Amino acid sequence: MIDITLENFQSELVEGSATTPVLLDIWAEWCGPCKQLGPVLEQLETEYAGRFTLAKLDADKVPQISTQLSQMFGVRSIPFCVMFVGGQPVDGFVGAIPADKIREFLDKHVPAAEELEAAAEEEAALEALAEGDTDGALEKLQNAVATDPANDDARFDLVKLLLQLGRIDEAKVAFAPVIARTSLVRRFDALQRWMDAIDFAAPVVGEVPTLAEADAKIAATKRDFDARFARAQLLMADQRWTDAMDELLEILMRDKAWSDDLARKTYIAILELIEPPKVKVADGQIPPDDPTVATYRRRLSSVVLS
Repeated sequence: MIDITLENFQSELVEGSATTPVLLDIWAEWCGPCKQLGPVLEQLETEYAGRFTLAKLDADKVPQISTQLSQMFGVRSIPFCVMFVGGQPVDGFVGAIPADKIREFLDKHVPAAEELEAAAEEEAALEALAEGDTDGALEKLQNAVATDPANDDARFDLVKLLLQLGRIDEAKVAFAPVIARTSLVRRFDALQRWMDAIDFAAPVVGEVPTLAEADAKIAATKRDFDARFARAQLLMADQRWTDAMDELLEILMRDKAWSDDLARKTYIAILELIEPPKVKVADGQIPPDDPTVATYRRRLSSVVLS
């Protein structure tokens, strides 16, 4: 629980709610209902175990803030509670309402326990990957997706890792629940294009295409874009990302809109796949770009805009 003053309003309430929702309880010493509500809110803060932060503001000691918020919501009485999310006051309630009603209010704005658990598992998985613990990372990502199936970040990282390890069937099973969203989520579209490339490189029926065959066709006709794209897909399947992008650039330099923009869309998909997790930096600083990703973004812009 935090006591809000003019001095810490910005840091504790506005900036603090950017990461964790903050419920501000506006109260006064003379207010009987305020004294009834206070212990209930404190109990709920403990019950919710870090899913929101409880802050208290004495309306008599800090009238500048309490008056402004009361006017904003059209409220003239206390206790008055305001929920801050992302640095902004987004909702509120008035009076010493029952705990069950407060839970209903909180559940509209604070992350579910499963969401926080999954997010923590995903962060631990990325740390494990950075340390070279692939098995540990895989287990944590599987736990994260099982705990919170709606966590798109964890699912992306899980499918990506499975594909990197060559566990294609498991990757497809993990991807199946979101396959209908590939047109809406760019990173899912990237995974789908990678799996399409893997399927192209190892067809169930028929001969397996080879780089040598693609090279021979390209040598005969520089503008054989089908052969060039086939070559890019084979390189993608082999996780030779920069080589694949170089081949796609060869298409784009000759025909930017070939096959309904297929080369550019595939190039962007590869950038999504090779983008490493952003490193943590101090507040106010911008994480550095990965040099390979930055270089190939510039190359794409140079070709597309030329």
